[in-house]
Amino acid sequence: MTPGKPPSASCLLAWTLTLALPLGLLLGLGLPWWQRLTDLKERLGAREEQLFHYDRLLASLPRLKTELDRERNNDEFKAFYYEAETPALAGAQLQRELQDMVQQAGARLVNAQFLAAGAEEQPPRVRIRTQIQGENEALLDLLFAIEQARPFLFVDQLSVRSATRRPARRRRGRSLPPQNQDQLTIRLDVFGYSLGGGAPQ
Repeated sequence: MTPGKPPSASCLLAWTLTLALPLGLLLGLGLPWWQRLTDLKERLGAREEQLFHYDRLLASLPRLKTELDRERNNDEFKAFYYEAETPALAGAQLQRELQDMVQQAGARLVNAQFLAAGAEEQPPRVRIRTQIQGENEALLDLLFAIEQARPFLFVDQLSVRSATRRPARRRRGRSLPPQNQDQLTIRLDVFGYSLGGGAPQ
């Protein structure tokens, strides 16, 4: 019996190529597929987490609507804001209230100007710039009335000018009365806030 011959190098190379080729194809096709599958699993997990978060938000929506309705009907909340449909309508309401306050205080409203709110103001500010004349006591009463007003009002840019006392003098044959020393002219901005037709959405 003759001993077996060792396999030749070419035979060994052939077997190696025969095994390596399918293994290479398997790795070349299978590795990207595995990476893609892993990526899809991660994305699916992220979507499931988002879905769970949205489900929780939807579940809390009825409770939030109930709380919002309660705040809309809260009279204490309404004390802070004008409920006019637009800031301009709220400004007209504020101007009427201010005219009434000036009359009741015994002063005189010289002029009033509505100032539009800035686009960035939320809630929008309702501002009236005024010039008022009156005696010390009347102007103090007016400031007190503004402080007590509902919806809440605030005073800004206040300046006071006193009338100078001048003696009686004649102009073209008629006598002018002396100017009242207690008469003051004040300029001030009065402002509040408007919800623009209701509570915040």
